[in-house]
Amino acid sequence: MGHTRASMSTMMVMAVLVGLIVDQGSCKVVQFIFGDSLSEVGNNNRLSRSLAQAALPWYGIDFGDGMPNGRFTNGRTVADIIGDKMGLPRPPAFLDPAVDEDAILQNGLNYASGGGGILNETGQLFNQRFSLSKQIELFQGTQVLIRNKIGKQEAEKFFQEARYVVALGSNDFINNFLLPVYADSWSYTASGFINLLMTTLQQQLKLLYTLGARKLMFFGLGPMGCIPLQRVLSSSGDCQESTNKLALGFNKAGNQLLEGLSSHLPNASFKFGDAYDVVNDVISNPYEHGFNNSDAPCCSLGRIRPALTCTPASSLCTDRSKYVFWDEYHPSDQANEIIANEIIRKLGFLKNNETDAPASAPAGAPALAPSPA
Repeated sequence: MGHTRASMSTMMVMAVLVGLIVDQGSCKVVQFIFGDSLSEVGNNNRLSRSLAQAALPWYGIDFGDGMPNGRFTNGRTVADIIGDKMGLPRPPAFLDPAVDEDAILQNGLNYASGGGGILNETGQLFNQRFSLSKQIELFQGTQVLIRNKIGKQEAEKFFQEARYVVALGSNDFINNFLLPVYADSWSYTASGFINLLMTTLQQQLKLLYTLGARKLMFFGLGPMGCIPLQRVLSSSGDCQESTNKLALGFNKAGNQLLEGLSSHLPNASFKFGDAYDVVNDVISNPYEHGFNNSDAPCCSLGRIRPALTCTPASSLCTDRSKYVFWDEYHPSDQANEIIANEIIRKLGFLKNNETDAPASAPAGAPALAPSPA
């Protein structure tokens, strides 16, 4: 009898160990998102001194319970939509107090921060925000937690199988290079500043690669000169073409950078999404895409322009699905849906449990328009 009890005890211990091994060996494929306000889901709301927060109504009015959730739009971000259609879980904000190791293993993390840029000095006017370098530093801390939780070997597998989204750059222009209060605005020519961004971004993406990133998507810029803020600040109300040229230059250099990294880094699939043509078509021909307004924000203070942010005192357009832009900077949920579908189509994304798309799939389009927050 004693022998039987001992055998049962041994079998139970073995079963627990096998269960742990199976559990560790079946980590989910998750996303790690790095970006600015186009991808943020609430980090800045927990930075007490940040001036770039989507913490007031009417942000989030068409998402969940309709209350503000840190997204700088009325509904979903492009990253939300793409992840949903690929069968990937939505990553919570890095600063979400409910996040622990188990949550990270199940859902990944979102480090995006409104006002953040490729350069550390970008967005200083917002007081608090995470630059890309800071976001990667936070990701390194996350890796320590996961290694301690599941071991070095399983953690390495987990991070190499994850998907990575990087979407920054617009703030480096709108809240840095184009503002004379920043030294970069008078220290560099346009081409020199783009070269600075590419040199910095190359180092950051290489660091992500050393940390395990193998499947990475970088969102390029749309026509920045066509966001409502840029239009209303121009005397004619038209798009500011000089600003749009900066986006075109950034996209050209960024595409070359991502192609080079993908070619030279073993097992890397780094893809660049060029948004410009798709975004320009939506803005230039809104009716063809189901919109009736592509130059003004849905959430505004009437004739008081620019209102900068959406607030409880703002008035909303009659039909939010008919406006390309939610506020002075950010696209609406409906616009994000169109752009997300275009990204999926052009990059050939399939659901996570299906065969990966061929490497020759053409570059696609990222988020609808750049934003300074």
